[in-house]
Amino acid sequence: MSLNQPLQELQDAFADTDQKMPALFVGHGSPLNAVEDNEFSRAWAEAGQALPRPKAILCISAHWETAGTQVTGMDKPKTIHDFGGFPPELYALEYAAPGSSDLARLAQATVQQTQVRLDEDWGLDHGTWSVLCRMFPAADIPVVQLSLDRTQQPEFHYALGKELQALRNKGVLILGSGNIVHNLRRAVFQAGTAYDWAIEFDETLKQLMVAGNHDPIVHYQNLGQAARLAIPTNEHYLPLLYILALQDKQEHIRFFADKVTMGSLSMRSLWIE
Repeated sequence: MSLNQPLQELQDAFADTDQKMPALFVGHGSPLNAVEDNEFSRAWAEAGQALPRPKAILCISAHWETAGTQVTGMDKPKTIHDFGGFPPELYALEYAAPGSSDLARLAQATVQQTQVRLDEDWGLDHGTWSVLCRMFPAADIPVVQLSLDRTQQPEFHYALGKELQALRNKGVLILGSGNIVHNLRRAVFQAGTAYDWAIEFDETLKQLMVAGNHDPIVHYQNLGQAARLAIPTNEHYLPLLYILALQDKQEHIRFFADKVTMGSLSMRSLWIE
């Protein structure tokens, strides 16, 4: 497929549909959720069954940071096991979903505020496949990843998310994968435990999202000490901004897997439609 493929051909490959695809943010947590039967993996499976079948999936994962914005363009993305110290069964798991060079190039053409470069090396990291293997276990829907430009401020990521809106009308599921609260240095490796500040920040974000008040979420640095503890680095938080940016005024948010666990990890996930 030519890099100079006419935009009309790409749009024809992803023609507008009568149904606007929901947009999802998933708190992905531990890679073990890909192989364990627990409340989170079951919630993801239920979400996958409830979704209309996507023509393709565009995922923004916390685990692909780049200088500049990139999109995966290969036909057969590899399964990246980007973690250490886990059971062998996790490393043996392969999520052999196809890629989509058409969607990659359509994303390039759709985004106007910044250049989106085509990547042929990355693949699917665990922020993507650990969730999708539960939502769509057949691995028969094309998947493309969009990277996080680590050089940019949160406002950039929110604005870029808005530019992806048209893809929802073309059967594309846009999925953000990260965690609203993610502070592994303070984690307690015991399920069901949560620091007060982690619960506070998770609840603050929930109330802001229900109110449709995105500006404080984008400028989270102004939300006090709880925010500083919840987001020591923002790569797990930024995918949320892409998904919130896709919300139209008439659309509603509903939450699932909305629990803070391991002391400092929010698994709160949300569905916009």
